[in-house]
Amino acid sequence: MPDELQPASACRIACLVPSLTLLLVRLGLGPWLVARTGFCIHPAQAVREVSKVGGTKDVNMAKLQRLAPTHVLVNVDENRLDTVQALREWRTANGAPLQVIVTHPCGPGDHPALLDQLAAAFGELPGVAQALAAERAAFAAAWQASLAPPVAREEVLCLVWRAPWMSVARDTYISRLLAHAGLTTLPDTQGGASGAARYPVLRGDEPWLTDVRWVLLPSEPYRFEEADVQAVQQLCPRAECLAVDGEALSWHGGMAIEGLQLVRQLAGRILNRLALENT
Repeated sequence: MPDELQPASACRIACLVPSLTLLLVRLGLGPWLVARTGFCIHPAQAVREVSKVGGTKDVNMAKLQRLAPTHVLVNVDENRLDTVQALREWRTANGAPLQVIVTHPCGPGDHPALLDQLAAAFGELPGVAQALAAERAAFAAAWQASLAPPVAREEVLCLVWRAPWMSVARDTYISRLLAHAGLTTLPDTQGGASGAARYPVLRGDEPWLTDVRWVLLPSEPYRFEEADVQAVQQLCPRAECLAVDGEALSWHGGMAIEGLQLVRQLAGRILNRLALENT
């Protein structure tokens, strides 16, 4: 470790959330990152040598404990409650309680509060305060730009899984990000603070599916491809399918700025299609 990092060398960060791993590295916290999940793949070069401790839902707790983290970042949607509860019982190598940082951004407007959490935990580390200030400024600029047209006042079905078909409730990050550009997700349901209801399962025979005009097909968590489009159009025979960058759509934190840009562009695409239909 470089000499200038020695005063903070006791800080050892484990991140169990892919989007937050990306954000940590961008904030200059890569040198203190000692563990990640197998889904924490960005930025590739920076995380290549960081130990993997399983997935977001199936963390290898024994391996994680051997890596002796002082801080672990988790997320309400991404990680299991029993994992978080177990972590809260851990002690660090010097006997102090493990710092478990629970995140739960539920919309793009929650990004500054997420940065506040990271500032409270890591703001004293070298260079982090400056990086946080730069991130806040970049996000504020992106937010301001996203408030200008185009805005499409349209309903969309955003599918996130196949077999079974799964969509998003209106109180999820994805739905609220889309709503920022005027795109209201179907079905009209709230999922609550946590749990499976946040990503409702579709039977496939709901009457309203026949009237859906736009279906969004993100590249993750299920990677929708061209072969899936036929099945989607059987589900929603009137719909036009739009491929969407799933990381920009769902990765709060690390892709918050890109998400604002994505939904603005998506609204523009839909407005252009509607304009063509009306000419």
